[in-house]
Amino acid sequence: MSEIPNDFRYTKDHTWVSEQDDGTLIVGITDYAQASLGNLVFVELPEIDDMVVMGDECAVVESVKAASDVYCPLSGTITKKNEALIDTPELVNSDPYGEGWLFCLRTDHPAEFEELLNNESYIALLVEMDD
Repeated sequence: MSEIPNDFRYTKDHTWVSEQDDGTLIVGITDYAQASLGNLVFVELPEIDDMVVMGDECAVVESVKAASDVYCPLSGTITKKNEALIDTPELVNSDPYGEGWLFCLRTDHPAEFEELLNNESYIALLVEMDD
């Protein structure tokens, strides 16, 4: 298991969220998710200004093994998407918590962020899954 950032929040669906100083939230998939999928060959991202709802499908990551929906960890408006993934989706594999981020959003419901798993809870989920 790779290093799981302490200051991120996580979902049970293996999505991570990083809160930035300006209130913007960066979203990506965890190292566990990318490793489970294998080498990514295609990423479909939401459009800027799309309204998204917590728990709804908002992106797709496709590997040589399978395509998987990414569920939005929070409700809000998409403010940016990682255009680099169009040509190099493998960035998600090589740097899932950095250059492999998927999109940014501004949430309408900041309390939803507090509902997400912290680092310790996410690690406990992974341990439970391995049992």
